[in-house]
Amino acid sequence: MINADTEVGLAARVRSLTRADHEAAETTPFVTDLMAGRLDVGAYARLASQHYFIYETLEQAAAALRSDPVAGSFVAFGLDRLPALCADLHHLRGSGWRTEISPLPATRDYLSRLREVAFTDAPSFVAHHYTRYLGDLSGGQMVKRALRREYGVGAAGTSFYEFPGVAAGAVKRRYRELLDAAPWSAAEQNRFISEVKQAFHHNRAVFENLAA
Repeated sequence: MINADTEVGLAARVRSLTRADHEAAETTPFVTDLMAGRLDVGAYARLASQHYFIYETLEQAAAALRSDPVAGSFVAFGLDRLPALCADLHHLRGSGWRTEISPLPATRDYLSRLREVAFTDAPSFVAHHYTRYLGDLSGGQMVKRALRREYGVGAAGTSFYEFPGVAAGAVKRRYRELLDAAPWSAAEQNRFISEVKQAFHHNRAVFENLAA
């Protein structure tokens, strides 16, 4: 059980308590090799293919919780990535991309977890939403620059990392304000933080599958 500290906002707590989980995910060999230019465009296409399944399920959960009084505020940011992913995969793999991809074992586990908790429980949904979309607005921008610099992937293949009309800094600030204002009990806050850890675990497992 994670102890709730009422003197520190939830946004700061989750960032502090999951820092090691975050670093473990972003320093896997697949990620470090991709960022350093030691892989190829095909490796990025395989990553984007796994993202497709993850975001398809997460955005289905978002639709299910759109009217939730807390979760709905996070859905309302309009950060959906699925249309951009589809465009990138069409560019990277061709028009038949959807019939050529399938989820890796770690991705299937990730999807199972999303289906188990993210469609009905607001703290759990927000945990997965937070892990993915705030990551895309932050570290994802470094990934985009590495893809363009190291592999020559242009805008047509990296639209996943573009958020037209979104002021990233303002969204991230507002997102953290909403976390701090969420009327969750101590148990719900603990569940949120624990689920963020779980999300990082699943992302790390996907990277390890991709490396294998």
